[in-house]
Amino acid sequence: MPNRLKRATNVALGINIFLFVIKTIVGVLSNSIAVISEALNSFTDILVSIGIKIAVNMSHEKPDSKHQFGHNAAQPIAAFILSVFAFVVGINIIEESVKRLLEPKQLNIIPGVYVVLVVTIVIKILLNRYQVRIAKMFKSPAIRAASVDSINDVLASSIALVGIIGAALNLVYLDSAAGIFVAMFVFKSGYEVAKENINYLMGTSASNEFYENVRMITMNVKGVKGINDLRSHYVGDKFHIEIHIEVDKDYSTKVSHDIGNEVKYALEKIEEVQKVFVHVDPV
Repeated sequence: MPNRLKRATNVALGINIFLFVIKTIVGVLSNSIAVISEALNSFTDILVSIGIKIAVNMSHEKPDSKHQFGHNAAQPIAAFILSVFAFVVGINIIEESVKRLLEPKQLNIIPGVYVVLVVTIVIKILLNRYQVRIAKMFKSPAIRAASVDSINDVLASSIALVGIIGAALNLVYLDSAAGIFVAMFVFKSGYEVAKENINYLMGTSASNEFYENVRMITMNVKGVKGINDLRSHYVGDKFHIEIHIEVDKDYSTKVSHDIGNEVKYALEKIEEVQKVFVHVDPV
């Protein structure tokens, strides 16, 4: 596995552990459901980071007898499972927030509350930028999912900060309302991650733009006269492509076979492609 990809998973894990610890301490001292919700959100981020770390490691393992096309599905499977967990946590946050909305509790707004939330916002913005860059560099769906979660954390922490400011002005209900809004962003994060990774797991086909690129590359191979069938589907986070190419019927079997191999090698150079199956049709 590339060192930069491994470093990205370690950085995210370390940051989320740090944020969980300081949010938990401040949340308990202040008795703020908004901050406690943020701590729970960071706890889910820790689990997400651990899952992504394991999945990224697994996805880069070499093919074996039971997984002959590799382990690329590990990342989308991990991301989808963790999105489901995010929904569970979101429901728990809403339940506690509604209880406090009906029966407000005394808060102890300490300066550390503001510091922790502002630090979270700044750190998560920086982490998101870093994860977006790494995700694009290595085409990693798991790291991309983590980047979505990070930017949602920025919005959630901002809302929690507004709730705390409101509570400090004796508008106690704003703390509970902020807790509910934080849960909404936990749901949003889970939904966005699930939506993207369900395409990988369902074996969705490629876009029209992708097909056009495949056709252009194929037709540039010397000896290819046409394409009469082209299909694709995700296996993990990479495409498997099946393509039927047309070659001159007077070519020998060896020449036709060599043209097919050239098409295969050319298409497998595409970053999003793992495997290409070429069928040669004499015309």
